[in-house]
Amino acid sequence: MNTFSGLDEVPADWPASVVTIGKFDGVHSGHRAVIRRMLELADAERLASVVVTFDRNPLALLRPELCPVSLVSVEQKLELLARTGIDATVLLAFDEAFAAQTPDEFVDAVLTGVLHARTVLVGADFRYGARGAGTVETLKASGAERGFRVVVVDDVRPDGEHRVSSTWIRRLLDDGDVVAASGLLGHTPSVRGEVVHGAARGRELGYPTANLSPESEGLIPADGVYAGRLIDGGVSYPAAISVGNNPTFEGVPQKQVEAYVIDEDLDLYGHVVTVQFTERIRGQVAFTGIDPLIEQIRDDVERARAILA
Repeated sequence: MNTFSGLDEVPADWPASVVTIGKFDGVHSGHRAVIRRMLELADAERLASVVVTFDRNPLALLRPELCPVSLVSVEQKLELLARTGIDATVLLAFDEAFAAQTPDEFVDAVLTGVLHARTVLVGADFRYGARGAGTVETLKASGAERGFRVVVVDDVRPDGEHRVSSTWIRRLLDDGDVVAASGLLGHTPSVRGEVVHGAARGRELGYPTANLSPESEGLIPADGVYAGRLIDGGVSYPAAISVGNNPTFEGVPQKQVEAYVIDEDLDLYGHVVTVQFTERIRGQVAFTGIDPLIEQIRDDVERARAILA
């Protein structure tokens, strides 16, 4: 996949394209349905397939008080898009100048002027241009004038009622339901970050953990213990993962992610690793002493081993 950071990076001889536009937070199953349809059209019409997305949620600029936590970082989003088989992603800076464009300016600058769009795929609620003045109907009118067609892609509704959305997935992760979130995402929820030194309590208890930096990328699910995997340098290891502030001990940062790699003792300090959450084992519990804590950790590890077997 070609990744263009801005319109200036798109080659002048870029071919005629099928284009879709959106935040693509999480690159979930709804997004993938749009991308599959785009790839079908691109193949049938011998056009390039292009996703246009943004370097932040537009609400981060327009209404920061309403902007939710992103499901994935920009880097994770680009990696997920690269796996879909599209030809290119154009990553646009959603700044004040971009937000001030009229609908026609957006169409001329992005769709026709650079990407030579022949087909544009959007959802029924698509809005564009300053203050969201552009709608699907205005886009169709622009397309009729400029030589591209607009295809409206239906929402994905796995239960027949609710459409797949980043908001729904965010709510599931906040509840710790990583299995349901995985089903809507089409991939396992994960966070990525550098392994940093912790208090070494896990090692003292016989279960050394890889502690992720608080600046990790991706939405961390609810506090608790999970079965999952730690991926380092392309190698995947089964893991029991703790999320939270570790209520048995004082002075532990909020929302810490600690992964115990089952049956391995790896030196991961300084490595940037990915931690995937496969299934939640239990919520977080405060223990009255070390012995009950060790017994619970032993049980958590065995349950994680069974889930991942």
